[in-house]
Amino acid sequence: MQKERINYGIRVHDHPNDIDSELWDALLALQTHPTPFMRHGYLLAVHESQSAVSATGWQAQWISVWAGEEMVAACPLYVKPHSYGEYVFDWAWARAYQQHGLDYYPKAVIAVPFTPVPGSRLLARDAQSRLVLIQAVQAFCEEQKLSSCHLLFGTDDDMQACQQLGWMNRQTVQFHWQQSDWPSFDDFLASMTQEKRKKIKQERKKVTQADVQFRSMQGSGISDTDWNFFYQCYERTYWEHGNAPYLSRDFFKRMQKSMSNNWLLFIAQKNKQDIACSLIGLQQIAGHPTVAYGRYWGALERVDCLHFEACYYQPLEWCIQNGIARFEGGAQGEHKMARALMPVMTHSAHWIADDRFANAIHEFLKREIQGVDNYMEHLGERTPFKKIESDFSREPFGS
Repeated sequence: MQKERINYGIRVHDHPNDIDSELWDALLALQTHPTPFMRHGYLLAVHESQSAVSATGWQAQWISVWAGEEMVAACPLYVKPHSYGEYVFDWAWARAYQQHGLDYYPKAVIAVPFTPVPGSRLLARDAQSRLVLIQAVQAFCEEQKLSSCHLLFGTDDDMQACQQLGWMNRQTVQFHWQQSDWPSFDDFLASMTQEKRKKIKQERKKVTQADVQFRSMQGSGISDTDWNFFYQCYERTYWEHGNAPYLSRDFFKRMQKSMSNNWLLFIAQKNKQDIACSLIGLQQIAGHPTVAYGRYWGALERVDCLHFEACYYQPLEWCIQNGIARFEGGAQGEHKMARALMPVMTHSAHWIADDRFANAIHEFLKREIQGVDNYMEHLGERTPFKKIESDFSREPFGS
């Protein structure tokens, strides 16, 4: 039986609101690994808060695929004159272009701005629609004479579609905590080696002895005052490193209004004064949080080990109490292993227009992938868990 031929239409959108939010989120719900950061409301807030717009180097050129009146695929494509806010680093590639008198920028990325959270990037009804989408992306990049396109922190489905067009795979490592049905934080600690268990207890004791207490708020329970304090801490963290914050205060106001249930805030207090906080993203399924994402942190006062308490121990204790399946600790940070966040592989896909550079980058990536594999093997020998708990290879996209 001959397969019916579908005539697809391709559209390019320079504003998120050019795509109906219900159509976008309906496609997202079909994917193997939806996250709250790929929701239309999140991406719209990043745009309308002026955090990721042309003026900051994120020119929206979203691509959608249509079969008649039905949108069957879409992705958030951005054209960029820099590589900031991506967390898959290609600065060396840009320098190589410059050394040969060529322009690496502008380039394109399929990504969630400033958000290194693995998840579905090519939203599609089926595999065929996904392939048509990535073909449309590549055709757009060729027409615009862009040097390259980079799909960041994608899923296996995304990678398979890209690889059908010869895009190159790149691997990086993140650190995620997986639930093992521990009844309490003490039971969780009991599953760890004596050395790691002792270290965590010592770190928590330092915070307690500094007379620091924590409170947590979720969703509508996070007040305007709490949000304002969070942003004060968030902003200070960036300025201490000599950089302006990526996300504006207006972005978080929009999150408070449109996606409040996707946020959990921990605030540290000392001498009845708020001194630090961490903001955790939440994936909600049927009104219940299932995955937590460590996103932002900041402090107005320095206390020994406060960062570990705010960013790991408080969230992990909350995850255990609430039956959360996974806590993702964000980009980089081998030190997270000592806090029971285990290494997982993340993936990106790369298309390079110039064959000469594509060949050179392909050889570089082969060596890099071997190095990442060796690194993962090295990390596997350093598990903080007792041997019976040492399965560090669990997939980041598990339930």
